[in-house]
Amino acid sequence: MHTLLIADDHPMFREAMVDAIADALPDSTILQTDTLAGALRDASAHDENLDLLLLDLGLPDSAGLDGLARLRNQLPWLPIAIISADQARETVLEALNLGAVGYIPKSTPRQELLAALQQVLEGRVYLPADLLRRPAPAVTHERPEPIDTASLTAKQREVLTRMVQGKSNKLIARELAIAETTVKTHVSAILRKLGVSSRVQAILVAREQHLAPQPDTTIRLTSSRAG
Repeated sequence: MHTLLIADDHPMFREAMVDAIADALPDSTILQTDTLAGALRDASAHDENLDLLLLDLGLPDSAGLDGLARLRNQLPWLPIAIISADQARETVLEALNLGAVGYIPKSTPRQELLAALQQVLEGRVYLPADLLRRPAPAVTHERPEPIDTASLTAKQREVLTRMVQGKSNKLIARELAIAETTVKTHVSAILRKLGVSSRVQAILVAREQHLAPQPDTTIRLTSSRAG
């Protein structure tokens, strides 16, 4: 059972999303809001069980990616996937850089949209297939400075290891026999110590710096298609 929050100011689109999700995930709880303020309020009120926020970039009280940045700053534990008509490569990549766990164009066919939602709920990142087929511009990156691994406690390392394995806060809590709120506290501390703003970035840093054992299958930038 999942709990999802849809933040979009178009009632017809929200209704279509609710119908699609209800058909694919019949036991899910689906919350709705039409403003960024409502998303912040509802996400804070349901922080114990909210699994995913589907965020439109055209909300009336936010401008573009500013809403995503504000949500990531105030609710760093919350997975957020963008649902938008804007398919500009720069917008998609900047959303991921800000910590979005997926970017789903509003023109995505129903079955592919549902596959994308399932993918992000499983802890993987979703990108539009056509974006993945485009060659990325050549970028020169400086070698990242090593992380002071001594700053991570033993428990934070255990949590980070399971984050790298794509496990949810609920599953991590069960495996470590601790409260889910405690897991969220550890995740927030991990983000702060690694100097990142999102769960996705923490996982990428952990893999780059070898801070946690590498499973056979970890977070992937991929696409899903029905069938």
